This record gives sequence, C-alpha cells and structure tokens, in this order.
Amino acid sequence: MLPLTITQALHWAQDQGLDRLDAQLLLLHVLNRSENDRAWLLIHDTDTLTSLQWEMLQANTIRRAAGEPLAYIRGYKEFFGLHLCVDARVLDPRPDTETLVEWVLEVTSTKDHIRVIDLGTGSGAIALALKHTRPQWDVTAVDVSADALAVARSNAQRLGLVLHGVQSSWLESVTGRFDVIVSNPPYIAEHDSHLPALRHEPHLALTSGVDGLDAIRVLIAQAPQHLNEGSWLLIEHGYDQADAVCDLLKTGGFSAVQSRHDLAGIARCSGGCYRPIR
Repeated sequence: MLPLTITQALHWAQDQGLDRLDAQLLLLHVLNRSENDRAWLLIHDTDTLTSLQWEMLQANTIRRAAGEPLAYIRGYKEFFGLHLCVDARVLDPRPDTETLVEWVLEVTSTKDHIRVIDLGTGSGAIALALKHTRPQWDVTAVDVSADALAVARSNAQRLGLVLHGVQSSWLESVTGRFDVIVSNPPYIAEHDSHLPALRHEPHLALTSGVDGLDAIRVLIAQAPQHLNEGSWLLIEHGYDQADAVCDLLKTGGFSAVQSRHDLAGIARCSGGCYRPIR
C-alpha cells in the first residue's frame, strides 16, 4: 500500500472504525508532531508516510479500534495544562476531573500555606495540578496501588514538583490533619453496563460495591479524623450520584454540603465543610 499519503492514511484509519479526531491524533503521534497540529495535516495532505510510520499507525489503530484509551497508546494525557505520562496502571485522566481541581482552588483562595491530600491519586493528576498551581502548598498523594503511586512519583519527578507519596487504603496509613481532602475514587457499580467499555483501565480504580458508593462511604467516615476545623472534603462521583453523596456527607456531619457541575453541566463533584460539634 506504500507510499500512503496523509489523506489516504486518515481515510484508512477511519475505515477501521475510528472517528476522524482519533485518526488525526494517532497520525500526529506517529509523525512525532503535537496534537495541536491538526491544521498541519491539512496543509501536508499529500505528504507520504515512511514504512515505519505506516506500521506504527496500523498497530495503534488496531489498539484504538479495540477500545484502548488514546492516552495509553500515546503514553500521555494533558490535564490542567500538565503533560502527564499514563499507562494501564492508572486511570486515563478525564477533563471533567479538572472541575475538582478548580473547586479546591476556590475553597482555598484566601489561604497560602496549607496541607492538601489527594486520595486515590492514580497518575497524580489532581495532586500535581494543585502543586503546580500552588507551589507553596504541602501536597500528599495517596494510592493503595504501588504501581499507581510509581506513576504519580515519576510524573512528579519529570515535572519537577515535590509530592509526598503514601501507599494506603484511603486514610488508613495516613497521619496528621489537612486543610483539604480531595478524591476521585472508584464509583461505578460492580455490574454497571458501562464497564465493558472500560475494560482496558484498572478495575480497582473503577468499581466500588453494588451501588458504587462503598469507597465514598469509607472516605466520609474516615475524613473527620484528618481534617482541621473548617476544612473541606471534595469528592468526584458518578453522573447520577450527587444526591446520594450529599446525603452521606450530611449524615457524616459535614455542613455547607453542595455539588459542582462538569463540562456537560452534570453534577459531578460533591463536598462539604467539616465543623465538629462542640
């Protein structure tokens, strides 16, 4: 089939079941160009691929057509302006999770030197976004998976950011108190119909009990022992779980309980302020 032009290669990838954007991004990857160079593809539509580039595109297209996340194939994902290395040891960071980062920055806008802990850190996306934006903060990244924690630490080192990494099942092995506890925990029900589409991502980071709320229940129960008075617990959850999570927060003794909406206008994160009863 050689030599294939860029236009022919794009058409071939789409014929394998990829949408146009994924085809363009995979082609830019094998051409070693930025994902922002889609216009370049149009200008260079008659340029031809080398044999190696064509082989790489074929292999990557097969992986993507089988449902593997684009981030795993390329080995990275942009999150909150950061270039994060990711692979199958961690979840593929979603843009909607940036809502959680923005909320942390909002509730701490009047504070300079604070302690923040990110539970279930995965690639370190939330923790690193916060540390990059507020370098003076003391940020701890926690994950029960040693493999995930290794990815977060590697990203921190590459970005020149200092994180405290702790291997722990939520707050079990954590000491001290914090000004914010933030988490994007597993929240998918064990038999949810969406799980087959997520088969390439770590199951441990996806599901949490029959209703998907087991991990969130643990977080809400453990958090008061690790929060300063007036501090916040902020949690990402499923598209239909806001009411349930808010109820759990209220029952758990949190005040000012509220939710934040993602890019699609869905209540994606909920949280509350901890004020112990005296």
